[in-house]
Amino acid sequence: MSFRSAPVRLAALPMACAIAFPVLAQSSLPTVVVSATRSELPITDVVADVTLVDRGAIDRLGAASVSDVLERLPGMTVNRNGGPASTTGVYVRGAEGRFTAVFVDGVRIDSQSTGGATWNAIPLSQVDRIEVLRGPAAAVYGSDAMAGVVQIFTRHGEKGFFPSLRIGVGSNSTYELNAALRGGDGVVDYAFGLGTERSDGFNAKPSGNPDRDGYRNESFSGRLGWKLSDGQKLEATLLDSRQKAGYDGYMPGQDDQARQRLQTVGLNWNSRWSEAWSTRVGLSRGTDRYETAPSTYLTDTTVDSWLLRNELRVGPGRLTVDLERREDQLENASTTPVDTQRHQNALALGYGLHAGDHTLQLNARRDDDSEFGTHTTGSLAYGYALSKTLQLTGSVGTAFRAPTLFQRFSIYGTPDLKAETARNMEAGLRWQEAASRASVVVYRNRVKDLIDYLAGPGSCVNGVGDFAGCYGNTGRATYTGVTLAGGTTLGEVALGASLDLMRPKNAETGKLLARRAETQATLTADTPVGSWRLGAEVQHLGKRYDDEANTKPLAAHTLLNLTASTDIARDWRLLARVDNATDKDYESVLGYATAGRSFYLGLSWSPRLVPVR
Repeated sequence: MSFRSAPVRLAALPMACAIAFPVLAQSSLPTVVVSATRSELPITDVVADVTLVDRGAIDRLGAASVSDVLERLPGMTVNRNGGPASTTGVYVRGAEGRFTAVFVDGVRIDSQSTGGATWNAIPLSQVDRIEVLRGPAAAVYGSDAMAGVVQIFTRHGEKGFFPSLRIGVGSNSTYELNAALRGGDGVVDYAFGLGTERSDGFNAKPSGNPDRDGYRNESFSGRLGWKLSDGQKLEATLLDSRQKAGYDGYMPGQDDQARQRLQTVGLNWNSRWSEAWSTRVGLSRGTDRYETAPSTYLTDTTVDSWLLRNELRVGPGRLTVDLERREDQLENASTTPVDTQRHQNALALGYGLHAGDHTLQLNARRDDDSEFGTHTTGSLAYGYALSKTLQLTGSVGTAFRAPTLFQRFSIYGTPDLKAETARNMEAGLRWQEAASRASVVVYRNRVKDLIDYLAGPGSCVNGVGDFAGCYGNTGRATYTGVTLAGGTTLGEVALGASLDLMRPKNAETGKLLARRAETQATLTADTPVGSWRLGAEVQHLGKRYDDEANTKPLAAHTLLNLTASTDIARDWRLLARVDNATDKDYESVLGYATAGRSFYLGLSWSPRLVPVR
């Protein structure tokens, strides 16, 4: 694997802590990231806690889903109601999934029903790179980025001609077929991908229907770029994912099916007017549609965005000015009216400086919401190089998330809900020398006006009537913790590890938030053996509770995953993977099964056919 972390912020912690958990060595990773500031920046200029995962690492994992990749990263926790196509929750530093802003090729995706991205609908087969930013970024991205940002990128074109093909088989009668084509001639570049996956699945809820909850995914991605002239480029992107999956509802013996469609469309014009000044204009739409049968339910979210971004180099610094508009629309039979909508207009300013031993990033943003008025957020991050191998960093920031349209206008809604707000402080120490690196990040994120569901007959009355419960701004939460990560190479063995010690708690009661552990860790090792590359991975997740009262425990568990890969011929590569090799029986959501020992075998073909001039 080749995970790369660039931890952040400011802390005077013992060096022993910083070097305790080494990370893997790097190879062929992108040299720039965009998630921290919305601009392409060298990784050395980033003061944020960012991790990059490239396509090579994804292929070596043989993972089944985007969430499978994310749960192997520092600070990330994943819960599922069954297999990879089931409802999936992703927590950044223990914070609710709706507190993470998610983008695909720069297009925001969000469900105005459940809040947050529907992770199970994002097809991993179409993903080229994933960037994860841990820590609030509302001063850059506006609403939602209270705990972090995940940027997902599909494949991009380049000069030449590069076809690829992958087939795979796995446990539970799982089959996949993916084909991709990239290329370009210097003026026009293109990248297209097509994928299909089917699985019989397993029984997600043993105490419910005794059926297997299988799934079927179909996905397509496309990117087309046109270089109009030097410094002028037009680019269009498209991702379309359609999924049909079985699930266990509340009616015994009923074959419940869910259909999900996720689509992102983007059009960008990038213009470099001079060495000092560039402009980007972006138009995008993200659509998330979910429906079930035979129990009828439909919810359809559309997020439209317009972005005008100007970037100006001023001396050694970089100044950015963003004008952005976001429009949310929800179609749901439980809302009044059925078709509800709102919009936000924003002005954002940023200034970044990398000079000598100093790295500075300032951001401020003002959002004007059609329902809630204005919200102003800001962030300050600073890094200082203590030596050529050691950097001390720190940051503070504020963030907010507007309640979903469902939380306000459904039969369980409360129209006068307030936006959730957060204040974050964190500090870090980063060390790197040759192939070895280590880091430690300490953070505290306080959330006010947390939106909870108030259960119980007569607990609230809204404009539609008195129901069993509704949403209210009754909660406060505190997310504190420390993340240690690092890696080194001993001989031909690449070693990596991360450890998260967290306290995601309800600030009112002092109890742990549901389904979040205080301890989680990952340990990896891989090495060449003859013509093979062998890898092993240990994942540990501590004890959690399935409820806010902390009365329903979920036991700690430790999983062992194994991989082996080799080149069997020119341009052909074979990958074998065993997940949960010890067949550990565990649950991430009470009452829902997880996969036991499972196998995957994949064969890929990737020639590089560059046209001869």
